[in-house]
Amino acid sequence: MKKGLILLVAALAFSLNSWSQADDLRVQVEGSSLYLVHTVIPKENWYSIGRLFNLSPKEIAPFNHTTMDRSLVIGENLRIPLTTVNFSQTGQKATDETLVAVYHTVQERETLFKISNDFNKVGIDNLQKWNQLAKDQAKAGTTLIVGYLKVKPALSALAASAGKPPVAEKSVKMIENHPIAPSTPAAGVPAAVVKGEKKADAAVSRTSPPPVYREETKTTQVSSPASRKSAGSYFSVEYNEGSKSASGQAGTFKSTSGWQDGKYYALFNNAPVGTIVKITCSDNNKTVYAKVLGTLPDMKESAGLTIRISNAAAYELGQAEGKFNVDIKY
Repeated sequence: MKKGLILLVAALAFSLNSWSQADDLRVQVEGSSLYLVHTVIPKENWYSIGRLFNLSPKEIAPFNHTTMDRSLVIGENLRIPLTTVNFSQTGQKATDETLVAVYHTVQERETLFKISNDFNKVGIDNLQKWNQLAKDQAKAGTTLIVGYLKVKPALSALAASAGKPPVAEKSVKMIENHPIAPSTPAAGVPAAVVKGEKKADAAVSRTSPPPVYREETKTTQVSSPASRKSAGSYFSVEYNEGSKSASGQAGTFKSTSGWQDGKYYALFNNAPVGTIVKITCSDNNKTVYAKVLGTLPDMKESAGLTIRISNAAAYELGQAEGKFNVDIKY
């Protein structure tokens, strides 16, 4: 009973943390459809995701060309449609709902007129008002509010983001990107080191590790490289090295946690939920500390794996999102 309660609390905390960043609420466009992308985490199902986004799972499943009879897989990406039920560009909502801003990052040569056309022909005056813009000042790299997700605070952790202003990216400069060189672009990791004071690339993909910025405005507080390195050992203070160890292959699962706060998580069969494990990459001796969130899921992707860690943890170990050898102590 106690173990089950710990697992539930850990999963809930992980879910809340995964949606604590406004950057996760980036609107995607496909034809005339607008949608968000959600990465499935442990203990989620069609109904819990429906509650999170205030939309019936009977609408989410067919939008992903599947049915609710199929079990969700940890790490898979689901497209969450934005409809009149859960999306507002007029400010209208039900009395038991709150509005959470959703965003678009301005690309090169994009104007407010083009953005307006792409996002349901939302009024340019609304774009200016929501983002405190004068005329067509949408510079590449600027994060704009393009509408609001309607959620119910009693059911959705996303309600915690309500009322937060957009991230100001007009005058930030990239100082380091901490990349590694993956074998293929599909790993979602930058292919070359970017150093010096260059303007931030506006086309950073959702799956690639977010760059580290030096803040030149007073609207957002973003980690410096030094503080992120320190954050990379977030769970190290809770680590108690025991006599147990394991070695084998590690795989990954996708999570938004860890990129800024250094909170890494793992799925591991040999230790109780909540255990902090020390994971060392056999190839380069780099180490991270991760909290066990649950056991390895019974799926073909877990075959031959000793542990699965969040993709942010793998990135910190200098690895792409494939399999690699690790030594584990706990």
